[in-house]
Amino acid sequence: MNPLNSIKGVWILGFVLAVILGVVVNLTATGSWFDFNHAEFWRWIHVIAGIVWIGLLYYFNFVQIPAVAQAGSEAAPINRFVAPTALLWFRWAAVATWVSGAIYLAIIQQFANVFTLGFAGGFDAAYGLPMGIGVWLGTIMLINVWALIWPNQKKVLGIVEASDEEKTKAKQIAKMASRTNVVLSIPMLMFMVAARGGVSVLAL
Repeated sequence: MNPLNSIKGVWILGFVLAVILGVVVNLTATGSWFDFNHAEFWRWIHVIAGIVWIGLLYYFNFVQIPAVAQAGSEAAPINRFVAPTALLWFRWAAVATWVSGAIYLAIIQQFANVFTLGFAGGFDAAYGLPMGIGVWLGTIMLINVWALIWPNQKKVLGIVEASDEEKTKAKQIAKMASRTNVVLSIPMLMFMVAARGGVSVLAL
């Protein structure tokens, strides 16, 4: 059976290939750079889930919303079949991103330091501050997904009963919350990348 014929097969094949390549590189490279430990596993999951989450966020804002607006009455199949599935992956990828990131920070004993913007670590500005800014922006984005985007999208898509007036209002709220998340995602990604290795590239 071809694993490329199913989404489950694609995920399994991708993870298996990553592990095999990691083992091969670790055995052949000079110096063992591929130190895949418990913490690295959760950072890996965090990155993959984050790519799914932010990728779908950008898809909604840059592709689906403009396309649906242009399609008008012809957009019904998108709202009926595409949007619910995309929103399922979107909201749970957001949870997976946040939870895996929190587990990673707890394992490396940086959870309190990051969530206090470096103050819990004696104001560790090199890691706690930039990562903390990224984490708090990501937390706000997660709240927006579950408190604003998803509840209002359920009204727009007819999953929850709502009047035409309520649907119009819900559509605007969901759109503005989603656009806000796009704005927040840009500095979020910048600060999280800046905090790599405990040395802020913003300070270089």
